[in-house]
Amino acid sequence: MHRHLTRAQPDTPRFGSLHRGAALTALAACVLLAGCAGSGPRRDTASLESQDLAWAASSGDPIGALVTRKLSRERQQAIANPLIDEALDQLGVRYRYGGSSPEEGFDCSGLVAYSAERGLGLKLPRNASSMALMGTAIERKQLQPGDLVFFNTLGRRYSHVGIYLGDDRFVHSPSSGGVVRIEKMTLAYWAKRYNGARRLDGGLLASAGAAPRP
Repeated sequence: MHRHLTRAQPDTPRFGSLHRGAALTALAACVLLAGCAGSGPRRDTASLESQDLAWAASSGDPIGALVTRKLSRERQQAIANPLIDEALDQLGVRYRYGGSSPEEGFDCSGLVAYSAERGLGLKLPRNASSMALMGTAIERKQLQPGDLVFFNTLGRRYSHVGIYLGDDRFVHSPSSGGVVRIEKMTLAYWAKRYNGARRLDGGLLASAGAAPRP
């Protein structure tokens, strides 16, 4: 006669956790056309290497991979830039034309204005073309994390804006049906529409520092 022993299953909860973790990372991406109307210590590739990003891409996405979950707080702190921190906190928030808060959603300039006010205490204009007059114009080769990057997505200059992260990446709110996400500026769509960049210089930040934070 064989004796059948019932063995305790201590690993079951751990397996459940692993299963849930795998499910969370299996996120779908959206296919979107871009466009919207409407500076701290340099730390380029070290904190924003591709393996550090929560990417979930669709093979049919013509303009890049869609980030569908938020970066960990540790990575945000590693960037050491409050403007970037605030913008990355909004990853996954839905696009909404005219939107300027996580509750209602963001358009491109709404995301930048919200992040600047919350992170820097700096009140920026509420459309991309007016933002392009702020700060100091810089060459692409001089880009640093926290600079504003502009694109022509609607047949006119400075019709779209995002925040540069380093390593040719930027965070932005793309267009109707999309969510706040990170993309590569080297992708053909963005490379041919790039208009220039502005740095929120010391004068702007100094005046913002004297004002109460929201």
